[in-house]
Amino acid sequence: MKEGTKASVSDLLYLDLQEDALYALKLSLNASPNQLTNWNKNQVNPCTWSNVYCDQNSNVVQVSLAFMGFAGSLTPRIGALKSLTTLSLQGNNIIGDIPKEFGNLTSLVRLDLENNKLTGEIPSSLGNLKKLQFLTLSQNNLNGTIPESLGSLPNLINILIDSNELNGQIPEQLFNVPKFNFTGNKLNCGASYQHLCTSDNANQGSSHKPKVGLIVGTVVGSILILFLGSLLFFWCKGHRRDVFVDVAGEVDRRITLGQIKSFSWRELQVATDNFSEKNVLGQGGFGKVYKGVLVDGTKIAVKRLTDYESPGGDQAFQREVEMISVAVHRNLLRLIGFCTTPTERLLVYPFMQNLSVASRLRELKPGESILNWDTRKRVAIGTARGLEYLHEQCDPKIIHRDVKAANILLDGDFEAVVGDFGLAKLVDVRRTNVTTQIRGTMGHIAPEYLSTGKPSEKTDVFSYGIMLLELVTGQRAIDFSRLEDEDDVLLLDHVKKLQRDKRLDAIVDSNLNKNYNIEEVEMIVQVALLCTQATPEDRPAMSEVVRMLEGEGLSERWEEWQHVEVTRRQDSERLQRRFAWGDDSIHNQDAIELSGGR
Repeated sequence: MKEGTKASVSDLLYLDLQEDALYALKLSLNASPNQLTNWNKNQVNPCTWSNVYCDQNSNVVQVSLAFMGFAGSLTPRIGALKSLTTLSLQGNNIIGDIPKEFGNLTSLVRLDLENNKLTGEIPSSLGNLKKLQFLTLSQNNLNGTIPESLGSLPNLINILIDSNELNGQIPEQLFNVPKFNFTGNKLNCGASYQHLCTSDNANQGSSHKPKVGLIVGTVVGSILILFLGSLLFFWCKGHRRDVFVDVAGEVDRRITLGQIKSFSWRELQVATDNFSEKNVLGQGGFGKVYKGVLVDGTKIAVKRLTDYESPGGDQAFQREVEMISVAVHRNLLRLIGFCTTPTERLLVYPFMQNLSVASRLRELKPGESILNWDTRKRVAIGTARGLEYLHEQCDPKIIHRDVKAANILLDGDFEAVVGDFGLAKLVDVRRTNVTTQIRGTMGHIAPEYLSTGKPSEKTDVFSYGIMLLELVTGQRAIDFSRLEDEDDVLLLDHVKKLQRDKRLDAIVDSNLNKNYNIEEVEMIVQVALLCTQATPEDRPAMSEVVRMLEGEGLSERWEEWQHVEVTRRQDSERLQRRFAWGDDSIHNQDAIELSGGR
């Protein structure tokens, strides 16, 4: 879809096809009731589903479902995702064959089905994937021969199909791929390449002529490694401390970015118990967050980012980490460290023991108490001050792009701490196929951001207004259950209607049991409605929001807004009456006005 235009019929049909394909995948994988819970056809579109990532035109470009314990099969309907660039399903227990319809995924760059229980042959239709760069089918039960069509893939740079039950001749062109591994099969490499079939190690290049220098270097290197290993052993034994050693290619670079620490991969792997699912604190558009404990007992939260691949990714990532690290404010989550490897990007934060505002509003665990009204007021003002700093005091300024209750954390004193700021740019700056990635959560996204794809401080202000309504009502920004009571699905529309009808008590979270100040409720609702005006220029800046929450200037802004709203509503009603009466004059001036760009 082009910017600023309405979706065509074909666009909408493709959205439905994507939704159907992903939902069919969920069913075929036999997802348990507590897995992929928001993969629901009642949701706005699949771009809001967990582990699904879309481009600015709402095309699904990445599906990451690794290590989730699925034991079902792969549906042929996944072939409908024509814009998909990455499909990651490794580390599950998926059975059955690889559907030939995977050959329809013509935008695919990475396909990873490693460590499953797949059977059958590798479909020759994978030869249609001309953009494919990474193909990983290792550790399955695949049989038959390797299709000749794979040898014609022009962009393939990594093919790993070791540890299967494959046989026959390997297409000779595949030995020109920079990295390959065919070991652990019954394959015939031919006389020139036979050692590459029997070796236990993946080849790191296409050269296959043994050289004396290489052999001598290997022997000398082995002796040196043994010597250094012995020294390291005795040193560690004498110092009695934990030592973390990175795997090859994942060496800790010890980059210094002010007070930000560069962690090693092993350090974070041990801290999170190998990124165990039991340590997952939450998951969003940027990846999963894990609870961890360092060797000194410090509790941390580790965000494991997705969308990390691009040329020059390390340098771009470090620049953006440095940008985030300079934003220091009591209401902003402090970055304490990071980690980069060739395949991973991780950020390390202090652990927030009271988790997020969203969890305290809607996902209470046994023993946890609901947020009282005074705490909600402190969250409102604290979040506003944090955003004010990002927009108006930080250099360079930072646009959050995903302000919502789930991204507002609570420290030990239940003070608001804005998290995930700067991550949208950090991820998007390294994307090569998308110039403007819409980041955010449906129901929180400002209308102009959806239509143009261009974020601004005022799109954050809109999202903040929705967050205020979450605080007051305890409800989600979009809730289809409200349809049962013939109410509006969108929280903003629902609150507007109740506010117009002077039913403020019906707005407030029933869990508060009337323990709130109705005048303060009215004030916060008024600020929220001012922040969510349709025209971005009419919304206040965050510094104005802070002042209004502190009791300065709200009455004047509210009176002005009411006058505009009344005028707009009267115009709308008059227009509807003229349509109903069949007034032909509407087709002259007013019709022309309505057909213009909006």
